[in-house]
Parts: sequence; structure tokens; C-alpha cells
Amino acid sequence: MEIQDVFSHYGPELKRVEEEMERHLRSDVAVIPEIVNHLLGSGGKRFRPLLVLTTADLFGYQGKRCYTLSAVIEFIHTASLFHDDVIDKAETRRGKVSANNIWGNAATVLVGDYLYSKAYQLMAEDGNLEIVQLISNTSNVMSEGEVFQLIKCGEVNLSEEEYRKIIEKKTSILISAACALGGHLGNAGADRIEALKQFGLRLGSAFQITDDTLDYVAREDEFGKAIGKDLSEGKMTLPLIFTLKRCTPEEREFIEGALASRKTREMPVAEILALISRYGGIADALHSAEILIEEGRAFLDGMPETSAKEALLAISDYVLKRNL
Repeated sequence: MEIQDVFSHYGPELKRVEEEMERHLRSDVAVIPEIVNHLLGSGGKRFRPLLVLTTADLFGYQGKRCYTLSAVIEFIHTASLFHDDVIDKAETRRGKVSANNIWGNAATVLVGDYLYSKAYQLMAEDGNLEIVQLISNTSNVMSEGEVFQLIKCGEVNLSEEEYRKIIEKKTSILISAACALGGHLGNAGADRIEALKQFGLRLGSAFQITDDTLDYVAREDEFGKAIGKDLSEGKMTLPLIFTLKRCTPEEREFIEGALASRKTREMPVAEILALISRYGGIADALHSAEILIEEGRAFLDGMPETSAKEALLAISDYVLKRNL
């Protein structure tokens, strides 16, 4: 099964999720849906809702709660993007002018807060305490990840372990929750829900590593943000961490100087990219993602042999191949 087959198979259900999101975004304050739809309407493959639907399907779930709870996951993800863009002073998101550049930081932060509160309102209406606990813990960890990344921004000595801690808290944990949520819906049992969590953690970390690699090698029109954006913001990602371990003292000094002066001088992206290429930073980062995917797939052993399992394996393959 290929990723196109997965999206085709779950397309009607993803459409139901879109309708559910639209229904719950109605507000007397017109600017709220306007700002949210600016981002939701600018693309995004609804990767996290897809994981909810697929893992629920894995255990034969056939109800309607999956649509609302998929919307919950996407609202939390979207809220985190709004807050990210304010923190990063982002100019674009998914190839469009970012919300903070149109409506300002205050409105963007408040609409992000609105999405978080809407997500919790919908979970309360759903009434499953285990799911409320899962998503509450997830949101708390995501906030920790944001703060940890903020204090580590521009730190040249960031270790690979610290980098992995950031991406696990910021990105992987929500993907893990999406997978576990489907297990809860399908009454999969504690052991299998835990296995889905572990699968999701590794899938999410691999997703973020490939995303960070795309920051150096993808075309801007495909990637939806300026190439070298993470570098310009002082974010230490795996290709650069590997490069700093291997380069000469003079090259390290050059990179350190570029990061230190990033707010006053243009970042020499091409020169740093050449160093990353020379020292195999991109190839080794992608290899790390491959290892994570293999580890994650092992947690699907023993799961029901259904088309939903094939879909999860196809999603794993897609994470490594997307736009590379």
C-alpha cells in the first residue's frame, strides 16, 4: 500500500473531520474562524487525524466519536503552530503570510488559546476520562518542549540527546497521542495502546527529523517555508549537530559566529549548507530517522493483520520519503 492509497481510502472520513472542525469553529466573533481558517485552509495533510482514524480502524471501531476527537487533535496542533509563529516571529506558514503578520501577535496568541479551550470543551463533551488525561498530559509536555527549545535556542553545544528531548516533547508526543487515541476508541487494551504510543513517538521523532532535514534541501514552493528558516532562527537541528561534531575548529567558529550574529547579519545559509553536506549531516540525520521508523514498526508486530495495519506501515514509509 502507498500513501496515496491511504489518503484515498480514508478520504471520506477525513472529509467528515473537516466538517466537524468547521462546525465547531463557528463563533459570534467573526475574526476567530477567519484566523483559524487562514491556516487550516492553507494546506496540511491532516496527518494527525489520519492516525486517529487509522488506529481506530485497526481495532474495528465504527462509531462517530473519531471525527470529533480527530478535530481535537488537529485543533491542538493548529494552536501550537499559531504560538510557534509568534515565538519565532515567522513571516510565512505553509507558503502563505503567517497569521501573526496579518492580525498581529496578540490576536494570534488568543486564537491559539481559543483552539486549546475548544479542544478541551469537546473532550469534556465526549466524556472519556482516559482520553482527557491522555490529551491533558500531552498538552503539558508540549508546553514543556516549547519552553525547553526557547531556552536552548542558538545554543551551539546542544547535544543530540537534548535535541531529541525537544522534538519528542514538541512534536512526537502529539503524534503518539493521536495513535493512542485510536486505540482507546477501539478498546484495544492497555498493552496495545502503549504499543501504539511507542509507535507514535518514534514516528513523530522521525517526522520531525525529516522536517528539519527538509529545511536544508527542499524547494521552498514545496516545503511551504523559507529554506534555512530554522538556521536563521538559531534552532539547532540534527544535520547541524552532526556537522559541528565533525568540522574543523575554524569551521565551527564560523558557524558559531553566524548563529551569534543572526539577528544583525544575514545568515550565510549556502556556506553552512555546504559544510553540512561535506560532513554528511543530512545523510546521517535521515539514517537516524530510518532507525526510528524501524523501531516504531516493531511495535505494530502482533497487531491485527488488516488494511489499517498496512496503512500505518505505508504512513511510516511516507515519513521518510516525503519531498526528499
